[in-house]
Order: sequence, then structure tokens, then C-alpha cells
Amino acid sequence: MEKKLFDILKERGYVKDLTHEQEIIDLVNGEPMTFYLGIDPTADSLHIGHFFALTMFRWLQDFGHHGIILIGGATALIGDPTGKSDMRKMLSKEEVAHNKAEVKELVKRFVRTDGDNPAIIVDNADWICDKTYVDFMRDIGVHFNVNNMLSADCYKKRLENGGLTFLEMGYMLMQAFDFVHLNKEFGCRLQIGGSDQWGNILAGADLSRKIGFSEGKKIDPLFGWTCPLLIKADGEKMGKTASGTLWVSRDKTTPFDFFQAWINSFDEDVERSLSFFTRMEISDIKELCNKDIREAKKLLAFEVTKLVHGEEEAIKAKETAEELFSNKGVSDNMPSVKFNSDKLDINILDLLLEVEIVSSKSEGRRLMEQNGISINQEKESNVDRVITKEDFKEGFIIIQKGKKVFLKVELV
Repeated sequence: MEKKLFDILKERGYVKDLTHEQEIIDLVNGEPMTFYLGIDPTADSLHIGHFFALTMFRWLQDFGHHGIILIGGATALIGDPTGKSDMRKMLSKEEVAHNKAEVKELVKRFVRTDGDNPAIIVDNADWICDKTYVDFMRDIGVHFNVNNMLSADCYKKRLENGGLTFLEMGYMLMQAFDFVHLNKEFGCRLQIGGSDQWGNILAGADLSRKIGFSEGKKIDPLFGWTCPLLIKADGEKMGKTASGTLWVSRDKTTPFDFFQAWINSFDEDVERSLSFFTRMEISDIKELCNKDIREAKKLLAFEVTKLVHGEEEAIKAKETAEELFSNKGVSDNMPSVKFNSDKLDINILDLLLEVEIVSSKSEGRRLMEQNGISINQEKESNVDRVITKEDFKEGFIIIQKGKKVFLKVELV
């Protein structure tokens, strides 16, 4: 018997919270309906958390449901306070406009925007930015109870740390209005997102009901579905690496570094990640992880890199890793930086900082004391060593940090 979509997504771990469980099951397993996922362009790229939500979007789309991607051109100007201890840095209108263009193009790599059942991409600036403040507060603000808002999880951290601005309070109103607007314009019934968006999603469903009541209309209920946040076995968000955020843009995270981040997954996270980021049968995933966790990690790294960067880059990253971790310790496609020969002769700690393989001299010193730095496959513990042109006999040196980070420094 063929599995229903909801059962597939539940088995793969996509279900965290549902506003109306049976109604959503019937909706998702039934005839094509319209749903949406919102992404605020607070950066000019997407991180792995966005990518995870987009995989859920793609499942729904592939089963015939009509998807809307909402790029938050208006909400990004405010900033979601959810889970934040401090107020987000405010972005300029020019920064948001730039980010919107970049994010829109990245989204098109993961969801179908042409052919059969294409996704629609919309921008909430188109229906929010032209409204006057007074009109917005009269139409939308009147339906929000401040006591209820302050009790929501999305505001708790900001309140606990001594401050929640009126600006941030407006975020929930705007996102709630998005849901109402998309329902009115496109018949959208379901909003999906990460579990950190639960409060905002509930606000949208509640706003629709209140507006309908105030206008004396019977409005079909709106539904919300959240997937779990990607949390690693150590309790940290997946996508946060030693070198920073794991971005899907190769300008921010190279395909090799992206590949390596998955190779370095905790054993406990591999089965879940394969369930989310591949379409392998769950039974096959469990069997592989129980049989050979190292091979499972290699498969995970290859498949996710292929999804994000394409098969050619995935093959290249795999081959690079194999070459680096062989006795050669060098590859044509390994991460590399240019270094100006005018800066020689240079203290090794200054070099490590200059090429950004460490974030501070103290980190470099600590690593060297622990035999965690190698130059051309030789351990280096002398923090007073000066790197000269003699070290660049082949025109480059290979710096290795720990067991897994390699960097070719090419002299120019």
C-alpha cells in the first residue's frame, strides 16, 4: 500500500507542531491545496536551516500542492525577535533590496518555479509598505492583545534580557497579516516553517478568525505546521560550524567546506540528516548507519553537497577530501588563498591570522602548543618561527589545522 504524504513526512521527522492535526492530515493527503513558507532576507544567502524548510516545501510541491515562497522584504526591515537576546541589527532598505535579489535566485535552485505546478515567489513589501501606519494599526493592530503577545515564546528572551522594542512587537502583526493576505489572494490554507515560528504562525491563524468575526463572515480556518529546528547532538544549531554559519552560497561557504561540515557530523545526527536531506528509504538509512557510520557520513556529505551545489561540485569535493586525507595532503581543488610575498618574513602566528585559518593569535598559540598546526605536513610548535620564502619552495605551503582543516597558501 502506497504511503500517504503526511505519513512520509512524519516518518522522516518533519512534524513538530500542528494547529489542527486531523484537518492538516486530511489537507496534505487530499486534493491539491495552497501553502506558503516565509523567508526573511536578513542576509544575502540562505543557511542550512532555510534549506531544510525548503526540502519540506519541495515534498509538498512534488505531491501536487501549490507552494508560495514569501520573501519578507517588509519584515526584514523590522527583524524577527524570536529567540534573540538582543535586538537584531537593523538593515537599510538598500541592504534588504540586495538580499532579496540574491535570496530569490537561490530559492529557485531548490523549488520548481517553472514547468508543471510552479511555485510562486512573492514579496510582502508589496502589500505592507504602502499601507499607512494608522490604517495598519486600525485594521490589524486592533486584533492583538499585548498580554497574549508578551506571553509568547518568541518574545521571552528579549523580555528576559531587559528590553523589547515597539519595533520588534510589530513583527508578529506583519507576519500574521501576511497569512491573511495570502489566504485572501491565493486561497492559502497552510503555513509551514521552523518551530521557532510557532507563535507567529498561530498569530496569523488567529488574526484570520478575528477579522472574519468582526466582518460577520465565516472564514475557513488557517492551519500551521512547524518542523523541528536542526539541533546537533551537542545541543548547538546545525549549520553553526567552527568557521561560522554553513551557507548554501559558494561565495560564503565553499563546496569543499560544505562537504566537510557534513563529513564531520556527529554519529548521532547522521540518520536524521539523511532522512531530511535525501529521499532514501528510512529502512535503508537505518541499515547503512548501523552497518558503517563512516560510509553513511560520506554518502550524506555527497548527497547534500550535490543537492546544494550540483553533482560536479560534489564529485570535486569528494575527490579533494580523498586526496587531502591520503598521504599526499594536497589537492588541486583544495581551499586556497593568495599571500603577498612582500609580507614575508612573517611570524607564524601573524601568518595564521592573516590567512584566517585561526580567529586570533591566542587560538593559534593554543593550537601550536597542542601540536594542532602543521606546515607542509610537519608539526609546528615554535610560536616564534618566522615563515620565509624558503618555506615556499614549490610556490605554496600547506597549513593543516587539526585533522580536518587544510589550506594552501600560494605566494604571489
